[in-house]
Amino acid sequence: MKRVLTIVLGLTCLVVNAQKKWSLRECVDYATEHNLQVIQNEYSKQAQDLNLKIAKKNYLPSVSANVGNTVSFGQTSFGTGSLRNDRFSNSANLGADILVFNYGRLEKTVRKTEFDVEASQYDIETIKNDISLQIAQQYLTTLLNKEIVKISKAAVENAQKQYDRSKITTEIGSTAQTVLAEAEAGLAREKQNLKTAEINVGRSLFALAQLLQLQEYKDFDVEDVDIPDQLAPQLKGVDEVLATAYESQPQIKAAESRIKSAIAQTEISKTAFWPTLTASIGIGSFYNNLLNTNNVGSSLFYVPEQGFFSQYKDNFGQQAAVSLNIPIFNKGITKLQVEQSRVNENIAKVTLQQQKQVIRENVQKAQFDVDANYEIYLSALQAEKSTKLALDFADKSYAAGRSTIYDVNIARNNFANAQGSVAQAKYNYVFSLKLLNFYAGIPLSL
Repeated sequence: MKRVLTIVLGLTCLVVNAQKKWSLRECVDYATEHNLQVIQNEYSKQAQDLNLKIAKKNYLPSVSANVGNTVSFGQTSFGTGSLRNDRFSNSANLGADILVFNYGRLEKTVRKTEFDVEASQYDIETIKNDISLQIAQQYLTTLLNKEIVKISKAAVENAQKQYDRSKITTEIGSTAQTVLAEAEAGLAREKQNLKTAEINVGRSLFALAQLLQLQEYKDFDVEDVDIPDQLAPQLKGVDEVLATAYESQPQIKAAESRIKSAIAQTEISKTAFWPTLTASIGIGSFYNNLLNTNNVGSSLFYVPEQGFFSQYKDNFGQQAAVSLNIPIFNKGITKLQVEQSRVNENIAKVTLQQQKQVIRENVQKAQFDVDANYEIYLSALQAEKSTKLALDFADKSYAAGRSTIYDVNIARNNFANAQGSVAQAKYNYVFSLKLLNFYAGIPLSL
């Protein structure tokens, strides 16, 4: 019984997962978390974080130890002759050094690296925003295609009714066979349009799944969002949106951080003109052993060679030092490096102006699209209303025998096209409005 229950629950979970429909928020969250470009830039951000930790670690002293062993064999010169000198030596040293003064190079390096970390974080946010906009556009395209499917289904139902009515009137002899043939052709055309619309839904869902980088996309679907037919016009002006965008968009903040980083790099380059003061301390000892004798000294006065630990105790020493490195001439390289850093400052400032120009153009285009798409939407609504009235008249006229089925089909096609134009204009307006609101600091949502 438990096994059967487990299988039933497993199948239920599979059905639930297959029927899951993604919201726009879920699509955006999933894409920004799993997109490979985002992941790649997150690793770049981690590298900058490590650079910052390294820069801060430079405040600490450097401590090192070394142990050396040397063995030598052969003769060594001694007056006019030579003497056998087979020797083993061992030494051990422990030392530490710390930077005392370098005109603030360490502090300036830390500050520059902090700006680099900020810029990396803003780069990630910029990529996420770009992906979010792509997701939103494709999501709305999918909803539009679903709307067109509904319109096509309604057109098929009307064509089916027309066909059924024509079949009855043709069978009783009140209409010619050509009327039935035209009704059948009209039904076939509407079914073809429906099939094309359904394929377009699948194509747009596939494109959205590709943006999400989903491996399994066959059961992928999105929520049916009810976009109201009556849409309000945009009230915010370009200047208001631009002011918000300049303060909130991450590509602007990234460019500003890189300007600060470039200025800090110039200050770092200038520190090479100044002296560097370093302090060091150390301790050490050594051991020597003549391999060809157990004595040291001359033939007249021999002294027994001391042992390893005795020598280490007697030879133990300490040292402390302060060194000042004064730059005098390095071929003018430091001056050129400072000039190079200032050039990089100008490049960073121009990049900021470029980013602002791109934002300004995008906001102005979005505002233009909002206004234009809203006017197109109002015109499409009027056209839909007119073509619906024309279709009603055509149906009544055909029923009264004063018009042909061709007139009805033309009126029905015009009405279907008008409905499609309304849907297209509605979703175009919604996306342009969402885009403008996005630059105004309003998160994407439906």
